[in-house]
Amino acid sequence: MSFIDHAAREINFKIVYYGPGLGGKTTNLQYIYNKTRPELKSRMISLATETERSLFCSILASSLEVRGLKVRLHLYTVPGPVFYDISRQTICKGADGVVFVVDSQAERAVASVESLEGLESNLAVYGLALAGMPFVFQYNKRDLPNALPVAELDELLGFPGVPRFEAVAAAGVGVFDTLKEVAKRMLVALQGSA
Repeated sequence: MSFIDHAAREINFKIVYYGPGLGGKTTNLQYIYNKTRPELKSRMISLATETERSLFCSILASSLEVRGLKVRLHLYTVPGPVFYDISRQTICKGADGVVFVVDSQAERAVASVESLEGLESNLAVYGLALAGMPFVFQYNKRDLPNALPVAELDELLGFPGVPRFEAVAAAGVGVFDTLKEVAKRMLVALQGSA
């Protein structure tokens, strides 16, 4: 859940980048981090073991303000492989918004669907439902010749009406559009709960 740091005059939101392994979650976060001015970002922290890695950084969204408070976005990635479900579940705790990064490649469709089901299960542990929170889809790797058509991905994943962005995260295409939309949805949700 969002929290206010009164001393810094900031409202803080947690955004989780979730999706199948090697789908582009880390690439998104690295691109955002590298393109953000140094004075607006924290250090990027990599929580790594021999076999898994999660990234975290915080970004001050200098163009956003809520009731006189600056907005700070805390961005997290989950480890990709399914066998790290406990780590994924822990990272989902307190999420204000989710970016679900879909690997658009035809041979990765099942992995994306399974990862989406895992996300719903992990949120349910904390009494959250994906349909009831700010989230967006990012259809990544759109530049590859084996990328499924957008309409097919829409049907495969469900959730009609949820915003989706076509992306090539390695080139930065769609990365900030995705982040801006989930941030906008979190702010709308916050104002609706006030």
